[in-house]
Amino acid sequence: MSIQRVGITDGAGGMPRLSRAVIHGETVYLCGVVPDPSGGVADQTRQVLERIDQLLATTGTNKSRLLTAQIWLSDMKHFAAMNGVWNAWVDPTDPPVRACVQAELYHPEVLVEIMVTAAR
Repeated sequence: MSIQRVGITDGAGGMPRLSRAVIHGETVYLCGVVPDPSGGVADQTRQVLERIDQLLATTGTNKSRLLTAQIWLSDMKHFAAMNGVWNAWVDPTDPPVRACVQAELYHPEVLVEIMVTAAR
């Protein structure tokens, strides 16, 4: 079964070399998606989810096909605000399994990072 890599980064400027998405068979794996490091957690979450929508569309799928979601918050005090944006965005009849944990993120102003896996 072939593997297709989408949006490979060059690792310049101290950033990691990675693929923004990997397609294996009928499964799409997205990298951890982060926002621009500004604004509150609700704004950052909306930005991340818009980027996820774009990556999913690029790979031939959409949020109704999500299988899993992993969410990292810089502080669990942001949970309610992030979750409100998530609940407004996620497909209400086809939500994925999901985990949400607190973690130290790569940049102090980044409040949320989300990684998803979807079927095509």
